Amino acid sequence: MKTIRIFFIAFWCSLQLMQAQNLVPTDQLALLKGNVTNFAGKILAKEIIVFVNESSRSSYNAVTDAKGNFEILIPVNATYALKYKNFTSDMDYTKMQVPADKEATYNVKIKIDPPREFILKDVFFDTGKSSIKPASYKTLNDLAEVLKIKNTMVIEIQGHTDNVGDEAANQKLSEDRANAVKTYLVSKGINADLIQAKGYGSKLPVADNQTEEGRSKNRRTSLKVIKN
Repeated sequence: MKTIRIFFIAFWCSLQLMQAQNLVPTDQLALLKGNVTNFAGKILAKEIIVFVNESSRSSYNAVTDAKGNFEILIPVNATYALKYKNFTSDMDYTKMQVPADKEATYNVKIKIDPPREFILKDVFFDTGKSSIKPASYKTLNDLAEVLKIKNTMVIEIQGHTDNVGDEAANQKLSEDRANAVKTYLVSKGINADLIQAKGYGSKLPVADNQTEEGRSKNRRTSLKVIKN
């Protein structure tokens, strides 16, 4: 057994060659049998694990079932980057070699501690308004695709502003922007009952409002997991 430990977010992966059981590997395709839990041992269902072939850049996605398991066939004789889908981002964890062994099956055990709060980068609005700029569509579309898989998860979309101007106006703007994101996600097929929208105005800064750089960071849209 080969064990690799990497502390990027929180990840542990072990790779073991074993006999095939269900899906049938071939000379060209290896079978990966995976299990995903958190570090407390809790099963993580509906998690998206991505294997990216570093040569061809082809990606292969697997989604865990109710028991945290997945199975996938991927081409042999390649190096793969293992990634974990974190809403709109693919988080890098480690690399694994899949040798040119014939009819090979590998066990992949993954332990992760997914964050429960996430800043939605590349979500932009017109200045002083709640209208979403087209440059935001890709990020929001990616988020919608993940939420379709995690279709029991309850989230809160949070709007935040800097402290420039009237606080009451900032509060309303943050609420309107959060609701605009919710409306967009609902238009993409996400259940409205699973999305809460809330504005916080300038109450929860993440940077110094005394600088333009800090104010830019404080003007943000974020996501918080309320219930898995």
